[in-house]
Amino acid sequence: MSRGKHATFSDNSPIKIKPFIILVLNLNIWCQNISATSYLTLNDLTNSERPYFDDISPRNVSAVIDEIAILRCRVKNKGNRTVSWMRKRDLHILTTNIYTYTGDQRFSVIHPPGSEDWDLKIDYAQPRDSGVYECQVNTEPKINLAICLQIIAGNDFQDLKTEKRFYDTKSRAKILGSTEIHVKRDSTIALACSVNIHAPSVIWYHGSSVIDFDSLRGGISLETEKTDIGTTSRLMLTRASLRDSGNYTCVPNGAIPASVRVHVLTGEQPAAMQTSAAIRIRAYTAMITIISAKVLLYISSLKEHMYLKER
Repeated sequence: MSRGKHATFSDNSPIKIKPFIILVLNLNIWCQNISATSYLTLNDLTNSERPYFDDISPRNVSAVIDEIAILRCRVKNKGNRTVSWMRKRDLHILTTNIYTYTGDQRFSVIHPPGSEDWDLKIDYAQPRDSGVYECQVNTEPKINLAICLQIIAGNDFQDLKTEKRFYDTKSRAKILGSTEIHVKRDSTIALACSVNIHAPSVIWYHGSSVIDFDSLRGGISLETEKTDIGTTSRLMLTRASLRDSGNYTCVPNGAIPASVRVHVLTGEQPAAMQTSAAIRIRAYTAMITIISAKVLLYISSLKEHMYLKER
């Protein structure tokens, strides 16, 4: 009689246990697929915990009287935080996100949709605008990036300032290609701008400083070409280093300038990120394997319990 019961359980046990085994196998396959695709999401969540500034722009900015002054601020991992610009001398909040909180309509924020840039724009810059401005993010504690603006009317800009009285906004420079470029360290930086007039001269700035072709850095060349429709200026810097990162401005005499931002990459950070991601994948896969093993042990225990109960 005992054998009959044992045989009956043996015949039926696959039917009773089979759904649990199928469930565990499907769960394991599903989790393994998720582990191969979800680590980027986990990486994003980890990196988005706290904002920080991508501090590659110059801290000292010069602009010409009656021209546009732009103070750069790039915020990484902003999330739902607020980015504000404050004028240091009177602690006046000028902008919050894309909104302006001042009666001076010359102030505004440049924020292309989906970008990380929150640049402060000052139209018709005046000497009174000189001073320190802070880009702030309302973290706890608050983080800020201070930029010093100087409005210049000196000899370096005197010709441009005088010429401005005689040209309209149709006379302007334009960067050829992207206004945001990335180059590897030790490679060549090649920048070009075209001007829709025959400009008497074209000056290039790196940040707020005129590029010095006789500097100890060396490897700097400039080529200016007159065409039928205007002027083309090409700037080349060989053996790029991290110091060459930043904002470059093409300033033609008698036309509105144009800027391009250069990022010199070392290649070290992406490798570190890949190593970190690989560690997270292995940890996540190990966690899923442990869970699967525990479920299998539970089913094995359940099977034994059912077997004893049948007996």
